[in-house]
Amino acid sequence: MRLDRVAAELFDDFSRGQLQKWIRSGELTLDGFEGKVTQRVGGSETLRIDAVAMPTETVQPQPIPLNVLHADADLLVIDKAAGMVVHPAAGNPDGTLQNGLLHYDERLAALPRSGIVHRLDKDTTGVMVVARSLRAHSSLVEQLQSRTMKRQYRAVALDDVAGDGTVEAPIGRHPVDRKRMAVVAGGRPAVSHYRVLRRFGAATELE
Repeated sequence: MRLDRVAAELFDDFSRGQLQKWIRSGELTLDGFEGKVTQRVGGSETLRIDAVAMPTETVQPQPIPLNVLHADADLLVIDKAAGMVVHPAAGNPDGTLQNGLLHYDERLAALPRSGIVHRLDKDTTGVMVVARSLRAHSSLVEQLQSRTMKRQYRAVALDDVAGDGTVEAPIGRHPVDRKRMAVVAGGRPAVSHYRVLRRFGAATELE
């Protein structure tokens, strides 16, 4: 897959055009070296962005209550409630976590996506880590990219799941609905391990 396409999958907070500019300027590197937009990537390389963060201009601060579990100079840990969208987008121009974060700390406007490095679906409740410094942002992105950061979820499956298991399949943008992720050929390798916690008749709680 081309370097710019891989970068767009990994760093989907930025447009492909912006990522292509950073590749050409050497601010987005491949294994520590400058690459080319059309360069082929095998899958074991490390991509890193060392770009100057531009202020968030289009997202406005809003006084939205946030459940802050932890705060220090570099990080915020937020318990995102179900029903809250993470980023403004078509159909959700405001009232998002990002709007609330900018009200909580106006300095986050100097970071990409106001320090948000990962997402949770609107209907998902869960803990999110937000960077408050460029150093922390770079570190968190690198951990996500190298898969040293582990994410754990709980869900209820509307079926009687037989037992523990593993799902290993490539994940990428849905070919038709670009707002959704799906199992697609050429997507990013993904491995999810699950185990059964409880059974409720025809439903199963999984972790």
